[in-house]
Amino acid sequence: MERMPFQPELDTTVHVSAAVLPPAAGVASWRLGLPVLRGALVTLRELRISDAGPLLAAMSTEDVARFISPPPTTVEGFEKFVAWSHRERADGRYICFAVVARGDDRPIGLFQLRSLEPDFGSSEWGFALAVEYWGTGLFADAARLAVDFAFDVLGTHRLEARAALKNARGNGALRKVGATQEGVLRRSLLRNGEFLDQALWTILADEWLRGRVIDGPRIVH
Repeated sequence: MERMPFQPELDTTVHVSAAVLPPAAGVASWRLGLPVLRGALVTLRELRISDAGPLLAAMSTEDVARFISPPPTTVEGFEKFVAWSHRERADGRYICFAVVARGDDRPIGLFQLRSLEPDFGSSEWGFALAVEYWGTGLFADAARLAVDFAFDVLGTHRLEARAALKNARGNGALRKVGATQEGVLRRSLLRNGEFLDQALWTILADEWLRGRVIDGPRIVH
């Protein structure tokens, strides 16, 4: 998603903590904490408060931030984002995974899933990856994990993504993972004082399940 749902100017939390009150009994297990998803090149895991510094370094470069809503500009801002993501996950509205390269524990990017209707039946996803990892295959590996999670665990039937038409790399990445471009959302993203057109991309559950190669379980609790 080009627009992050987190709005730091509206978050007045002073004391940052990863702890949240547990949801009511009987809710989906991921609302209590995200599973660890392991691929060939990357691991997706829950965000941690200690990720704030590395995320600031990864997300604040001009190339990465060019086509997304402005990320937090301080370590404290990312700490608030992490705490906010935990609250939203516990409430069943939003999920954010840290992307970690194999053999490391430092986050190098984010994959987000946002519910567009109750229980994630229709959802939006988005991603950002540190520029030094572009073209390495890490995106495709992480994308498969995130989309599998959406369809297999959340029960999503329609997964949407938006990418500015000027973002050739982002549009190309969505095409490579099998998304279908449905149309253009005219002047739908405001960046640096300019309204940009965005492509609307979708993946449907039945299409994804038919096309994917089964290579063993990827979800490890």
